[in-house]
Amino acid sequence: MFRCAAGCDDITQQHSMAQVPDAIECPLCAARARRVIGAPALGVGNTAGMRAQDATRATADRPHVVSIVPSSSGRGAPASSNPLHRKLPRP
Repeated sequence: MFRCAAGCDDITQQHSMAQVPDAIECPLCAARARRVIGAPALGVGNTAGMRAQDATRATADRPHVVSIVPSSSGRGAPASSNPLHRKLPRP
């Protein structure tokens, strides 16, 4: 962001981090506009990463709560169908 010494509106331009000029010419009055540090644009956009972060934040604030306790119908299905696993010691 650049700010004109004459009091014109702030000027926003995109530059690479390596090539940001210290000053530019104001497009309204042709005076020198110096670079000022503005707030970063964090959280702007609709990327997959932002959607994942928003979903994670939402579940932290509003976790899914079950309304009833799941029924226990004895033992569930075996974790493995490998017959060798049946011989392993049980905790």
